[in-house]
Amino acid sequence: MYIVNTHSHVYDEAFDDDRDEVIQRAIDSGVTKLILPDIDSTSRERMFSVAQQYPQTCFPMLGVHPTSVGEGFQKELDTFFAELPQRKIVGIGEIGIDLYWDKIFLEEQIEVFTQQVIVAQERNLPIVTHVRKAFNETYKALRTVPTQEFKGIFHCFSGSKEEAFKVIDMGFHIGIGGVLTFKTSHLDEIVKAIPREKIVLETDDPYLTPVPHRGKRNEPGYVTLVAEKMAEILNCRTEEVADFTTENALKIFNLNESDF
Repeated sequence: MYIVNTHSHVYDEAFDDDRDEVIQRAIDSGVTKLILPDIDSTSRERMFSVAQQYPQTCFPMLGVHPTSVGEGFQKELDTFFAELPQRKIVGIGEIGIDLYWDKIFLEEQIEVFTQQVIVAQERNLPIVTHVRKAFNETYKALRTVPTQEFKGIFHCFSGSKEEAFKVIDMGFHIGIGGVLTFKTSHLDEIVKAIPREKIVLETDDPYLTPVPHRGKRNEPGYVTLVAEKMAEILNCRTEEVADFTTENALKIFNLNESDF
């Protein structure tokens, strides 16, 4: 059984003491490919360093996270554009709109988001979209982009069934993580409703740890727990979930099955 984890912050400082062991545990559990989402210039070198250490396992993206968009957003965006031609990446992300804390920089978040979406389209790269308390704003922003052809993932999806189909109709896949295992989650309804060819797995580690490890640090290998829960919901084998989500992820990020 092989699984692509489409969203892992294994380069985060939370793993500084045992990163090698964490990555090896993931590989041993069949999670042999980790997509690393970028945050901003403060953590980017650490991300690329980890990717360089694990070139067959860790695949980095490039992007400016919406919570990194503040008064100095233009400097962050300029740095992003300057590094873009110099970096080997598999996508643009994670990018998007986050209004969980406040709406002070909403217009700036929209500007940074749309500029990154456009450059991703120009380079035929998938985008990984972060949306928190901002689905309508994100959807509206995407509809302003000149080219209405999208490829990528709505990361850690938490919206409604109606919103899920809006996302799919635009060409995106739905990223499902540890929240699926929570008792209060409604994601089982989403998973049952949407086509399998539009689902990918993720952890967002070190955050959003799945049951039974909830409350502790999340790890990239815990995506297998998400796969197991999804198999239970879909009444199929875990290996089947691993197969179709991995196939979807390989297509999104243009990775080769022969690399496994």
